[in-house]
Amino acid sequence: MPPSLPLFLTQLLGPPPEAIGAWWASAERRVFERGQPLLRAGDHWRHLWWVERGALRLYYLDRDGAESNKNFFLDGALCWPITPTLRQQPVMFHVEPLEDSVVWALPFPADPGAPLPSAGWAPWAALEHRVLGALLDGKMQREQEFLQLSARQRYTRLLAQHPDWGERIALKHLASYLGVTDVSLSRLRSEMGLIKG
Repeated sequence: MPPSLPLFLTQLLGPPPEAIGAWWASAERRVFERGQPLLRAGDHWRHLWWVERGALRLYYLDRDGAESNKNFFLDGALCWPITPTLRQQPVMFHVEPLEDSVVWALPFPADPGAPLPSAGWAPWAALEHRVLGALLDGKMQREQEFLQLSARQRYTRLLAQHPDWGERIALKHLASYLGVTDVSLSRLRSEMGLIKG
């Protein structure tokens, strides 16, 4: 059986109640080309996305138009507006594929203030709790890394935690995520013996 978001969520959370199963069944499989935006700053975020295959990046633009990568989502990742504010207000960031990607889109209620069909279902609430906890842990870890670790230490930790990022995400995007220039990261990689001469 080919992968699908309903199958993924059933394997993750168990068989859903009928109403939630019907909601999951409304998910659509979409193919995005590299650079084709899923979300632009100023848009309302109205879907849960599951990356069946591919790589997405979430990034900001500063006042001068320079990009700053906030996060990456590769095969099997879930990405959604988990807080009410993210659902109700226009976002200030962009989301786009770094490579041709297959992404499932699960629509949220048209009224951004309305509860999700899964509200009150314990397995979904546990998933939200885990995701929020992981987001908070990740944010605190990044703050600690930027305050206390060198660029080399940050890059070493990134490769240990996300080896697939090092293989599939372009150097310039990793450099932005790490808060260094791509030239600096290239030099660092050379010093670490990661560039074959």
